[in-house]
Parts: sequence; structure tokens; C-alpha cells
Amino acid sequence: MTTIQILLLSLVPTILIEYAVLVALRERSARVLGASVVVNILTNIPLNLYVLFISASTPAIALGEVLVFLIEGIWYYLFLRNLSKAFIYSFLCNTISFLTGLLVQLLSYSSRVHINY
Repeated sequence: MTTIQILLLSLVPTILIEYAVLVALRERSARVLGASVVVNILTNIPLNLYVLFISASTPAIALGEVLVFLIEGIWYYLFLRNLSKAFIYSFLCNTISFLTGLLVQLLSYSSRVHINY
């Protein structure tokens, strides 16, 4: 699998999940929903490049996720002008997309593991 395929495999579901979270939170502003797509491109790709080529350690991923949360919270604030709402959006979007990705990885891993009794 190429680097571009790996990046898209992470980016596209992230965009879809976070967009769905915003819609579930009743966000209707096309500017905010579009901003979600843009900020995910700006944060997801660098984070995944870092994990792929520099460090896939748990502390590195955790720090990266915190930075993404902060960057996206600030980004949403630029469009919402409501700090608490911006960081709630960032927290919920990133938590749900991260946990979904983790669940997919765990299910994928468990389907490849065969236990012989």
C-alpha cells in the first residue's frame, strides 16, 4: 500500500465521521461544516505522516492527538466565535473519530488472529 493510500484510508473516514458528528450536534452552517473538512486535511495528514515516518509510539500519538484537538478547537473558534462550543466540537469530533479508528483496528486485528485449541 502506498503512502497516499494509507493517508486517504485515514483521512476520508475521519472527514466523514467528524462531519456526521457535527450534523448530529445540529450544526447547520455550511461554513463550519466546510471548515471541518479543511481542518481535517490540515491536521490529519501531518499527524499520519509523523506516525508513519517518525514515531508510532503511544506518547507520540497521544501528543499528536492533543495538538490536533487544540488546533481544531482554535480553527472552529474562528468560524463560531464561541470558545466553549468550538472546543466541544473539537473534543467530540476527535474523540469519536479516534475511537472509531481504534475499534476498526482492533476488529481488523482480531479477525486476523487465529487461535488453535
